[in-house]
Amino acid sequence: MIESSAGSFAVDPITAPAQDAAELERAIVDIATKPGGGLIVLPDVFTVGHRDLIIALAARYRVPAVYPLRAFAVSGGLLSDSGDTTDILRRTAFYVERILKGAKAGDLPVQAPTKFELVINLKTAKAIGLEVPPTLLARADEVIE
Repeated sequence: MIESSAGSFAVDPITAPAQDAAELERAIVDIATKPGGGLIVLPDVFTVGHRDLIIALAARYRVPAVYPLRAFAVSGGLLSDSGDTTDILRRTAFYVERILKGAKAGDLPVQAPTKFELVINLKTAKAIGLEVPPTLLARADEVIE
């Protein structure tokens, strides 16, 4: 999805899979050397498990990064844009209820998040020398100062 959308934003996405801390650092250093480089962290077990390291490396090399979960921004990441966890859990309870009443899980439709949460960490933005536009700040659900 990122690759198919990138052209409309005039960006050149570069996939940088990492399987350990050394590969992760090499990928972030590579991004830091490119003009206008930035990082989009996708949600998976590796990135969540290495959350603190990813945030620290992005800060050390002054790489702006967008994270998949609110916890990243709260832990010092620049920005997170994710589904609203409360809304997701509320809708999950509805599914559990339907299954307990006899519905087959495979017959229930897959649902994507309907509410999203944008969290911006201004302290991190200042530390990496990035000014966040007021229009983006106005759209944020939470601004960490």
